Amino acid sequence: MIESFIQAFTFNRTRTLSTLDQIAAMDDPNQVLGWRPADGRAHIAWQLAHIGITEELFGVDRLAKRHDDARHKDIWERFQGGSTPDDNIPSTDEIRQILSDGRELMLQTLQQFDSEQLDTFTWVHPRLGKELDLRTTLSIINWHESHHQGQAHITLNLFNNQ
Repeated sequence: MIESFIQAFTFNRTRTLSTLDQIAAMDDPNQVLGWRPADGRAHIAWQLAHIGITEELFGVDRLAKRHDDARHKDIWERFQGGSTPDDNIPSTDEIRQILSDGRELMLQTLQQFDSEQLDTFTWVHPRLGKELDLRTTLSIINWHESHHQGQAHITLNLFNNQ
């Protein structure tokens, strides 16, 4: 079951990287990455970096306490859930690295689990204060990338049609 989730994560990442590749091929990728559909809305860079930072948080904080392995802890506050997107726009290469590192760290942690722990391993979501089992967590992670890739994709479409 865990391997099935990982296969879904792999497929989802192809869509995210495809969006990032489209942006990288544009005349001014940083302008596109920093574009917002309205004041107070998240830009594309935030949506994409948020995916990677969230996976890093699952890999080194939420599912395993291995903070020394964190690679982007200095930007967690900028891109974790509930943060307010700022105007310091990471490049396509920086976003690609955040995505890669977050995925690697999360997969390293998931290797420590087996399918028998899907319903028994629990942790408490720090912002929601809700206890979640591993099965629910993997479902959320699977949904999470699709959700934010979709937001980045629609924002790119809006940018292209303004």
